[in-house]
Amino acid sequence: MTTTPVRVRFAPSPTGYLHVGGARTALFNWLYARHAAGTFILRIEDTDKARYTPEALQAIYDGLHWLGFLWDEGPDVGGDYGPYCQSERNEIYERYFKKLEEAGMVYEDAGAIRFRFAREKIVVDDLICGRIEFDMTDPSTNPDMTIRRPDGSWIFHFVSVVDDIEMKITHVIRGEDHLSNTPKHVQLYQAFGVQPPQFAHIPLILNKDGSKMSKRDQGASVGSYIEEGFLPAAVVNFLCLLGWSPKDNREKIEIEEVARIFDLKNINRKAAVFDLEKCAWFSGEYMRELPPEEFIAMGTAFLEKQGLTAGFTPEYVHAALATCVGKVRILAELPAYAGFYFKDDFEYNPEGVTKNFTPENKPRLQAVRDAFAAVETFDAATLEAALKATAGTLGVKAGVLVHPARLAVTGSNAGPSLYHLLEILGKGKTLARLDRGLQTIST
Repeated sequence: MTTTPVRVRFAPSPTGYLHVGGARTALFNWLYARHAAGTFILRIEDTDKARYTPEALQAIYDGLHWLGFLWDEGPDVGGDYGPYCQSERNEIYERYFKKLEEAGMVYEDAGAIRFRFAREKIVVDDLICGRIEFDMTDPSTNPDMTIRRPDGSWIFHFVSVVDDIEMKITHVIRGEDHLSNTPKHVQLYQAFGVQPPQFAHIPLILNKDGSKMSKRDQGASVGSYIEEGFLPAAVVNFLCLLGWSPKDNREKIEIEEVARIFDLKNINRKAAVFDLEKCAWFSGEYMRELPPEEFIAMGTAFLEKQGLTAGFTPEYVHAALATCVGKVRILAELPAYAGFYFKDDFEYNPEGVTKNFTPENKPRLQAVRDAFAAVETFDAATLEAALKATAGTLGVKAGVLVHPARLAVTGSNAGPSLYHLLEILGKGKTLARLDRGLQTIST
C-alpha cells in the first residue's frame, strides 16, 4: 500500500507579532513533519492589507528562525507549489472562484460574494478531538459564508482551502479556535470535488486563572523571549509540553527526541496552562548546561545591547560574567545579578540596609576595609584569608562580616562569590565602595 507523503503548513497572518500560540502551532506542524519524514511549509496569509505590516512579517521570520523551526518550502526558500504569499496568488483564487460560479454555488449579497452551503450535517473525524458532527441545516445559525468582500478582496476561509488544495496539504494542524470553521471548509472541499485533509485541532492555551491567553498577556510574544534572553531550546521544550507529553513524566527533553516520538494521538484534549515561571525554569536548566565561554559570549552581547559595558575592557567584562555562569535563568536577570560590576552609584537593597548596615556593624566593616587595604596581593584567596582573620580578631563568625561587605560593594544581599567579585573589582574600586558603605551607616 502506498502512503501519501505528509505535507503540513503553518500559515500565519503578518498583522502583529508572532504569538506564543502561533509558535506552538508551528512547532506541532514542524514536529509532525519531521516525525513522518514529511514536508513543513510556511505560507504567509497576507490578504488583509489594512492590517499587514512588513515589521510583522519580519517578526514571523525572526521568531521561527530563533526557535529553529526551519521550513522546507516557503516565500524565501521557494518550492514547487508557490507562490507562498497569498497576495501573489490571485490568479489561482480567480480560477477556483470561477469553478464555484459555474456550478452555481455562489451569489452576490450587497456587493459581497457568498458561498451557498449545502444544508446537511458534516462529520469530521478529528485526530485529536475525535468524531464531531456539525449541523449545517439551519440557515439562521449557519448563514451562507462570505468568501469575497465588496472591494474584491478574499476572505480567509476561501483562500486557505484553495491553498491547502493546491499545496497538497495532507494534515491541517491548527488551534482549537478554528474547529468551528472546519465544517465550512469541508463544504468548500466538497464543492471542489476534493477529499479534505485530515484535521487535528490542538487545545487552547490558557492562563493560570483559566482565561484564554491574549496578545496583551505577559509572555504572549515570541519576541519578548528573544529580548529577555531566554534560551530558544528551553522555550521549544516548554512549548512541546503545552498540550503534549512523552507519557513518561519527563520534562526536559531534547527536540530531536520529541520529533522521534511525536504523535498527534498523544496531544491532550484539554486546554494547556501557560506558566511563564516554568518557562524561565526550563531556560535556567538549559543555561546551566552551556559551556562557560558560550554563556559569557551571550551575556556580553546582551549587556552590550543594554549599554552597561561601555568603557570596560573585554577582559573585565568576561571575568565578571565568569562569576555568573549557572547563576541566572535568563539573560535579563544579569543586570540585577551582576550590574554592580558596571556602575558605582547603585542603590542598596532596603532589607539589606536594615539588617546589615547597623551601628554595631560599622566598626566591623571598617576593620574589613582596613584589612583589605593592607593586603599586597588583591586576589580571592588572600581576601578570604584577610576577612576570616579579621573575624577571628573581632570574635565573630565570618558571615557577620561577609554580609555588610557584600552589601557595600554590590548593593545586594546575594550574588557571585564575594572574594572572586572583589578580585575582579580590584583594590581601588573595592575600597571606594566600602568607604561609601561606611558613610551610609549611621552611628
